Amino acid sequence: MKGLQVVGGLVRALVAGLLVQYTNAVNAQEYLAAPGIAAQAWLLMDHESGEVLAQGNADARLEPASLVKIMTSYVVGQALSSGALRGRDRVTIDNAASAAGNAQLQGSSLMFLKPGDRVTIDDLNKGMVIQSGNDACIALANYLAGSEQAFVDAMNEQARQLGMFNTRFKTVHGLAAEGQYSSARDMALLSRALIEQLPAEYALYRERGFSFNQVQQYNRNRLLWSTSLAVDGLKTGNSSAGGYSLVTSAQLYGRRLIAVVLGAESSPLRFQESVKLLKWGFRTFETITPIKADDVFMSKRVWFGDARQVKLNAGAHPAISVPYGQADAVQISTILDSPELHAPLQAGQVVGVVSFQVGDRHIAEKPLVVMEAVAEGGWFSRAWDFLLLKVYQWLGVCLLCAGQEGS
Repeated sequence: MKGLQVVGGLVRALVAGLLVQYTNAVNAQEYLAAPGIAAQAWLLMDHESGEVLAQGNADARLEPASLVKIMTSYVVGQALSSGALRGRDRVTIDNAASAAGNAQLQGSSLMFLKPGDRVTIDDLNKGMVIQSGNDACIALANYLAGSEQAFVDAMNEQARQLGMFNTRFKTVHGLAAEGQYSSARDMALLSRALIEQLPAEYALYRERGFSFNQVQQYNRNRLLWSTSLAVDGLKTGNSSAGGYSLVTSAQLYGRRLIAVVLGAESSPLRFQESVKLLKWGFRTFETITPIKADDVFMSKRVWFGDARQVKLNAGAHPAISVPYGQADAVQISTILDSPELHAPLQAGQVVGVVSFQVGDRHIAEKPLVVMEAVAEGGWFSRAWDFLLLKVYQWLGVCLLCAGQEGS
């Protein structure tokens, strides 16, 4: 009897163990499933790896409203960074950049500029980013490019360079304009570029308030006051056609995520859904760098060059995002674009791909790039390599034929 009880106990323990394993597997799948987001379009991106962790309708073309100002800020930030624009320069405000002289601005978000004011670029930049001042956008555009249209052209060129294929800007501020649109993916790409390339400009986005002409206004991104997330940007937007939108970035333990929520039905909802998306991303994924940016990942034979070997790695941005707790399970493989590498090769040249997998699941792909340039070799070296390569290719064909005959 006692033996049967022992056997029964072992069976129950085995079944319980199997149930635990099954439950853990189900929970893991549910854990990786993105939460439902109440918005027309949304996307979550890991800033360091650039990978999209979750998305919904991310390429839909929607009205961006004030999110347009992120690109205006990007162009201004580039001008400041390059020295083409100086923060202490003063701009004389004309009627076009004042609600008093521009009917389109009346009733919209303003810095409250007045015709004849002489305002520094730094103040106009803060008025645009922190106060969402449409008048500040016009003043900056006219001063930097000579006209709003010329500045819009520069915005669209930058969008093209960043790969924002579902974006078309028509204004510098985001007020309604026929044919103006963007997407959740494009807004994430733009925000990542701003954060990475222009840290001084991005620093303005965490400022909670700004006072100009004795008028104190507060940043409309209320997540800056959040105690549960370290949010330090970016921008709100809303319009009758586009609904309520928000682009947000937050950091946790040195890791940064970018969330885009477009077309929510209310202002509270856009904040709620953005927090939901960010918290899910932080707890579900981690960012790792299996191949360091400065480390040699592999060396390959190079033909017709002044060196026999070329060093390769995964480029300047090798970080990847993996499901939390699975960093040790990542497997790496490479595929070359061509069976042989021929000189000359340039530093940074892409010659293949590095693929990352966890089990049978493909999780990321990075370019396989040349670390150091390899120049073309001398005449004798190239001639020798030509003969040697022909011999190798002939031997390869012979071995292949022998293998086929043997089978």
